Amino acid sequence: MSSHLTDPEQLKELLGIPFTPEQTACITAPPAPQVIVAGAGSGKTTVMAARVVWLVGTGQVAPEQVLGLTFTNKAAGELAERVRKALVAAGVTDPEVIDPDHPPGEPSISTYHAFAGRLLTEHGLRIGLEPTTRLLADATRFQLAARVLREAPGPYPALTRSFPTLVSDLLALDAELAEHLVRPEQLAEYDTELLRELESAKLSNAELRKIPETAEARRELLSLTRRYREAKRSRDLLDFGDQIALSAQLALTRPEVGAILREEYRVVLLDEYQDTSVAQRLLLSALFGGGPDGVPSGHAVTAVGDPCQAIYGWRGASVANLDDFPSHFPQADGAPATRYSLSENRRSGGRLLHLANGLAEPLRAMHEGVEALRPAPGAERDGLVRCALLRTHTEEIDWLADSIAHLVRTGKAPGEIAILCRTAGDFPQIQAALVARDIPVEVVGLSGLLHLPEVADLVAVCEVLQDPGANASLVRLLTGPRWRIGPRDLALLGRRARLLVHRASHGDDEDFDPDRRLAEAVEGVDPAEVISLADALDTFLDSGGEEDDRLPFSTEARIRFARLATELRELRRSLSDPLMDVLHRVLGATGLEVELSASPQALAARRRETLANFLDVAARFAAVDGEATLLAFLGFLRTAAQYEKGLDNALPGGENTVKVLTAHKSKGLEWDVVAVPGLVSGQFPSGQSRDAWTSQSKVLPHALRGDTATLPVIHSFDAKGLKGFKEEMKEHQHTEELRLGYVTFTRPRTLLLGSGHWWGPSQKKTRGPSGFLHALYEHCAAGHGEIEAWADEPAEDEENPALAESAADHAWPLPLDDTALTRRRAAAETVMAHLTALAEQGPVPDGYPAARQPAPPDEPPFDEEPFPEDDPFLDDAPFPDDDAPPA
Repeated sequence: MSSHLTDPEQLKELLGIPFTPEQTACITAPPAPQVIVAGAGSGKTTVMAARVVWLVGTGQVAPEQVLGLTFTNKAAGELAERVRKALVAAGVTDPEVIDPDHPPGEPSISTYHAFAGRLLTEHGLRIGLEPTTRLLADATRFQLAARVLREAPGPYPALTRSFPTLVSDLLALDAELAEHLVRPEQLAEYDTELLRELESAKLSNAELRKIPETAEARRELLSLTRRYREAKRSRDLLDFGDQIALSAQLALTRPEVGAILREEYRVVLLDEYQDTSVAQRLLLSALFGGGPDGVPSGHAVTAVGDPCQAIYGWRGASVANLDDFPSHFPQADGAPATRYSLSENRRSGGRLLHLANGLAEPLRAMHEGVEALRPAPGAERDGLVRCALLRTHTEEIDWLADSIAHLVRTGKAPGEIAILCRTAGDFPQIQAALVARDIPVEVVGLSGLLHLPEVADLVAVCEVLQDPGANASLVRLLTGPRWRIGPRDLALLGRRARLLVHRASHGDDEDFDPDRRLAEAVEGVDPAEVISLADALDTFLDSGGEEDDRLPFSTEARIRFARLATELRELRRSLSDPLMDVLHRVLGATGLEVELSASPQALAARRRETLANFLDVAARFAAVDGEATLLAFLGFLRTAAQYEKGLDNALPGGENTVKVLTAHKSKGLEWDVVAVPGLVSGQFPSGQSRDAWTSQSKVLPHALRGDTATLPVIHSFDAKGLKGFKEEMKEHQHTEELRLGYVTFTRPRTLLLGSGHWWGPSQKKTRGPSGFLHALYEHCAAGHGEIEAWADEPAEDEENPALAESAADHAWPLPLDDTALTRRRAAAETVMAHLTALAEQGPVPDGYPAARQPAPPDEPPFDEEPFPEDDPFLDDAPFPDDDAPPA
């Protein structure tokens, strides 16, 4: 191999990059195991590309002997492009001079999953894996899991959650078993032993009694997981979790595979290593590290990552992989791998980095090799923080929207602004506030779409169709602007449901409590055992032979209940149709698309985009498996709503719009301006701990996980032991929230906006500034930013003004928007006039609705039915959230 480079200064000149001494040391390090702890914005991708150029340019390896792995296709593409351009810029490869007989080689750069797939394709026969095995996409995974659940013989008395939830739970447990290389037999044995131990324990409170209930549910869920795995095997299918688990098994049991790959790839680059799972670490270390035989290979592996940005622990990532890299990938003589650091941040101004360093101080103490970020020379005084604490949640959203509108109108491109939220709950209000100010806005990600009213209403109808026990969704529909059921009739419907419960077989139970049963139905606690509100709705079509309860429903409500029940019954007949047919049929029956057309112009445009984006997601889901069902799709959505767990790879588009996304999705991205609302107690940082294995059957017990040494444990199954475990879980969650805050506050280049409020939209107690907002306040007070507003803490006897406003007298249903009402009625009259003219000319063509015909003599005309003047069944109701908040 020829040599093109001899000195690091040549590399700087050829690439035109003024590398720092830290970067130069990483780039020019000898080809041996090393881990680079790269702080936020420190140029890790640039360093990886330059290292490839250095090793190739100095003749130590050929380009095709380099392997690079990262997590997403986008990241892999960017790294490959960066390497390719750097090799050309350094003169190592010349695209103008190519010998057809000896084309230049290129580094192999892909995702971790693609690499595992290639490994199984080439070497799977060594462990008995047939080459005909196909990879399952998410759509087929959920479809297959839904099929397994429907066909399972049962009974499963401990599994009382709804079908879509059980689909996502089944897949979650299967994924955790694969991520930690735990065999189903191990989990079954653990839970059996746990139940035996708990038989003699004094379970003195409800939380302790929940542990054996969860263990029983996990055993039943495990039996479904086994059936799902058998279904995959019988069809020669693998999912991503299987791919990694089988690749790890291959690497751990067939040392010859590692020898072949080490010969093929002399240099290996591992990007975002802090986000790898236990199974991925075992795979990589068996191939390129200590090896399954324990003999260190000393292979030239460079891992790059930042433990302070390890924010994906909830989906299987283990930050211990980065911390323990030196021992997992030792030098040839057995010494630990070398650890390097990158700490000069060339993205953010010095004043922004001062804030991030203060937040990350506890994290730096936890992880070896992490240094405080330094600004680039000359940027020490750059960057600005603005913070505000407003009195109410509504005032905070207005402050945020006004601040961004001012930036846009003074020249800042909308595409250079992002709003990062801890959860997607505030997305609808933020989007509406920006649209009202004529600011182009884009909500990024499926979980964000699910919170927007137009999508939430569509999903609510689908949930009611699939699960008659989806009472919360049904209440949303009933109280929305389309059906407009008032409080009196809604309460009567609940009373009828209570009477139906009373008549059911549970009526003879000694502990029977109809109010509690109804509450459980609405909360979705135990839908298998409770009569649903949908059953009460169906009585307006068919009483089922029951005696009339003589409840005084209004005439209008009876008609509306009957029409909704008829509509749902008709839609349920087509649930076996292809997914997209079902969704479009729902849209047609409910009139959601028509409502969009009648909305105000700017809002209608955004809502059409939102609905189109959601239907694109559904179409991609259905395209993979033509038989995809609504049940599988709802399970998919339910999982996506929980941390977007591996399902939502959507990235911000290239449009010049303000991006609204969750903080988790912002990792690896940057903008000139970043706004972070909701910095209030319990919200960001979140006070909600990660799902605990003691109460969630889909979660693998910590003792079985590969990273168990880093997780809380229960020392005794009593009140004291459980309390200690919960406190450790809270501390563990606090550390993860600290990492998420560090990622969030290192995204802006020039301006960070942070805000909070005292009174939430529906809280009886004040929220107040979180630790993050206090840190921003102190940072600004020290002269590094501006405090734009800081509301005093409300008095102890003060009440939430939002509650007072909601408790005031309001018309329910809310009055309709006069302009929208007029437009709808005009459109309806135009259509009816057209149909009447067609009817007068002759037979109405197939597919047209019937023109309005005169009513029989003994019935009043349709116009004279007892409807209020603004009745929505004349196609005049505004789209949900035009005038009313979502239910």
